[in-house]
Amino acid sequence: MYSVTKRIEFCYGHRLLDYDGICKHPHGHNAIAEIEVRTDVLDNRNMVVDFSDIKRMVKGWIDRELDHKMILRHDDPMVEPLKALGEPLYLLDSNPTVERIAQLVFEVSRNEGLPVVRVTVWETPTSWATYSD
Repeated sequence: MYSVTKRIEFCYGHRLLDYDGICKHPHGHNAIAEIEVRTDVLDNRNMVVDFSDIKRMVKGWIDRELDHKMILRHDDPMVEPLKALGEPLYLLDSNPTVERIAQLVFEVSRNEGLPVVRVTVWETPTSWATYSD
């Protein structure tokens, strides 16, 4: 079994609704996503997948959809005022926890055709969540 992992850095803001901790307040993170891709057989270039392909597909999506955006639950009372101000948003049906963001990046990677097996998103240097098959 072969695997490669690509690290992608991005920044985002969020807050958690129905939560009784400090993360109920709007705040931001300098995140790192690690996308692990695995296969039994290398391609004709002797690669699992070219790192530049992961960068183009996944980092391209993260840069367009998540980087420097407020990631909020669709029914968050902040959504409409931020929209009125023209602020960039990404809306989810659930709380935008780091676990949910890891799952989202995993699903996007899989939809791009990558044989992804694990996505870890580091919210801080000491806190992270992983989503895998």
